[in-house]
Amino acid sequence: MTQRSAIADTICRTIELGVTITDAAIDGEDRTHLFCQLLDPKNTCPTCGQAGRLRDHVDREVADLPIVGHPTRLHLSVPRYVCAATDCTTSVFRADISAIVAPRAQVTRRTTTWIMRAMISDKMSVKAVAAAVGLSWNTVNTLALAAVKKLAAAPARLAGVRVLGVDEHKWKHVRGKGDPNFVTVLVDLTPIVDGTGPARLLDMVAGRSKAALKDWLGARDQGFRDRIRVVTMDGFTGYRTATAEALDKARVVMDPFHVVHLAAEKLTLCRQRVQQDTCGHRGRSGDPLYGIRRTLLTRIGLLTDKQKTRLRGGLDAREEHVAVAVTYAIYQELIDAYEQPTKRDSKIAMYKLLKKIKTGVPAGLSELAQLGRSLWSRRAEILAYFDTGASNGPVEAINGRLE
Repeated sequence: MTQRSAIADTICRTIELGVTITDAAIDGEDRTHLFCQLLDPKNTCPTCGQAGRLRDHVDREVADLPIVGHPTRLHLSVPRYVCAATDCTTSVFRADISAIVAPRAQVTRRTTTWIMRAMISDKMSVKAVAAAVGLSWNTVNTLALAAVKKLAAAPARLAGVRVLGVDEHKWKHVRGKGDPNFVTVLVDLTPIVDGTGPARLLDMVAGRSKAALKDWLGARDQGFRDRIRVVTMDGFTGYRTATAEALDKARVVMDPFHVVHLAAEKLTLCRQRVQQDTCGHRGRSGDPLYGIRRTLLTRIGLLTDKQKTRLRGGLDAREEHVAVAVTYAIYQELIDAYEQPTKRDSKIAMYKLLKKIKTGVPAGLSELAQLGRSLWSRRAEILAYFDTGASNGPVEAINGRLE
């Protein structure tokens, strides 16, 4: 190998593939073509194992990593051999290059890895990746799907999963084709709880139902199901029922985000009802309650003095606003329960609050009464958060990445 060839192989990283550059060219489509020879071709017959006699070379063109932003094509000069064994069924065979490129593939193996890294880590679109490697959108998308399916089929991805996160995701935003709009997302939260790494996306199942989750769990082996100790989810009863039926040893956790979100929804419904009762219309600019609609949902500790003054003015504007004020106080108390110095203090504060609003809520506080009944029925899952420390927050983050 000449010094010039060694430098070119190092810069273009062809040395990693076990080939050396013999020539190069640029075509009219701004693609770089590298003509390469194998450094150590194997001349062993795949059928009988005997060494073959060189017959000729054939050109194998495949896409490779982009070089300084330009698509690259490798032209591999692949030796062909004649098998010397007279009783062998194989007469002519090629040198094995499967370590460089898969059979009948259009790209090198390392290019597929680069495509996946660009789409997952660098958040590049399929269109941008296709332009970088000089392939069609359909080709890149097919490569990415095949790689993901291969990873999903690997048994190792399910090893060690003890904390499972479940949530729905709106996968399709347009009508047509009859496919479900929602998918059930399953995430391994074990690394988060153990503090060893980020959450891992395990799978996505078409549909958002008890059956979707139960069927997926049923398709796993008993060893996997026995390892699951905690399942985090939102308030959807279908997921809770599926978990109870398929994972009798697992503990269900309703994470803080969805608990607080449920309380926020009831507070908003209370404000809207009182707004309609007192003003006879939906919220308009200048209405006291409409003006504080966002401030009501903000934690007290994050409010400015100006926001606090506006909040008191809106709640005190009319006597009928007392229902909103009481519901708002419970909403803030719920948030404070999660902010106690220790998990034990938080669990005690949360239990006392749930017990306080489960029954006996005064008339006129229908939204708060409904919230109390809902939270009390899920008290085991809500309080389990303080024992396990598992939350669906990382699942929501992965949902954002999927979007």
